[in-house]
Amino acid sequence: MKDASFNRKIGIMGGTFDPVHTGHLFIAEAAREAFELDRVIFIPTGYPPHKEACSLTSGQQRINMLQLAVRDHPLFQVSEIEVKRKGTTYTVDTLTELKAVYRRDHLFFIIGGDTLPELRTWRNFEKVAGLCSFIVYHRLGYDRTDLEQEAHRLMDTYKADIHFIEGPYLEISSSGIRKRLAENKTIRYLVPDGVVKYILEHKLYKGE
Repeated sequence: MKDASFNRKIGIMGGTFDPVHTGHLFIAEAAREAFELDRVIFIPTGYPPHKEACSLTSGQQRINMLQLAVRDHPLFQVSEIEVKRKGTTYTVDTLTELKAVYRRDHLFFIIGGDTLPELRTWRNFEKVAGLCSFIVYHRLGYDRTDLEQEAHRLMDTYKADIHFIEGPYLEISSSGIRKRLAENKTIRYLVPDGVVKYILEHKLYKGE
């Protein structure tokens, strides 16, 4: 699936990653494999418009956990671009900065099916759609037909380039992991071992 008009194919995976879990990593790997991506960059959010900043674990701790999670994958890397940015984080700003760096590369934004219906609400989505393609991983509880119809609407209205990939339904969420930790339940095998160790050493999520 190589496109001769671009040098490389770069996957972008954004999110709070609070904490990162194996579901995130599997979806990134599934997208990398399906689209022959040359690398996948994980970008934890700084101050997203849809969440209270005070409810997030610190940006540096989320960066640290991500780096532990991807350290054994040669094509996965972590970017601090949003964590270091002051003010509210918007995807359009991040993609604009990335495109200035990766001018000759094709950017693919990797999202779950739950995010697809929200795309039209993103700030300056028309510009976002012009900066990247989207890889959508189907999520449990979201009707495939509805998602595909929404994808066609976005493609018609905004000229968005949207692709779907299939895989196992992964019922893993960061909120569920935080809940288990607050209840003193194991998160082993839901989260990479290095991240589990980091969470326990730093006593994260215990107060929730």
